Amino acid sequence: MSTLIVIAVIVAVGLYAVALYNRLVRQRNLAREGWSGIDVQLKRRADLIPNLVETVKGYAAHEKGIFEDVAEKRAASMRAGDVTSQAAADQALSGALGRLIAISEAYPELKADANFRQLQTELAAIEDEMQKARRYYNATVRDLNTSIQSFPAVLVAQSLGFREEPFYEIEDRAAASIPPKVAF
Repeated sequence: MSTLIVIAVIVAVGLYAVALYNRLVRQRNLAREGWSGIDVQLKRRADLIPNLVETVKGYAAHEKGIFEDVAEKRAASMRAGDVTSQAAADQALSGALGRLIAISEAYPELKADANFRQLQTELAAIEDEMQKARRYYNATVRDLNTSIQSFPAVLVAQSLGFREEPFYEIEDRAAASIPPKVAF
């Protein structure tokens, strides 16, 4: 009788371990899928930027410093390897793009250009998609990290190869409330 109880406990622990492992694998894969969504939007935006810069250059050729800054930030964004460095590069690129778009206020003929308006609309759509992708990624990371940090998973998760993933955070709340400065 006691042998059956011991076997039942061992089987229950084994089944729990399998269920725990499968849940952690599913959550890790969802986080990776979420990162993939962010990566796709970053690539879409990076592909759009040269067209936007060329359109603005035609109207504001003397704003060379802004064009160089956007190109430099775009290159840094494309080189970023992990979530934290990508978030920092993304934040810097967003600021540079904000300054580039702000130039249109000084050039009414640029604001009227159909190509510029289309590129600006596409950029806004990509930014919306990136926001959705970041929210999805951060939600999946939250779920994974909560599972890894919760008892009893915390006792075995790391030995099974699971680690906490970083959140995709791009805004310093204090800096986000300050509009970008543009000087002409």
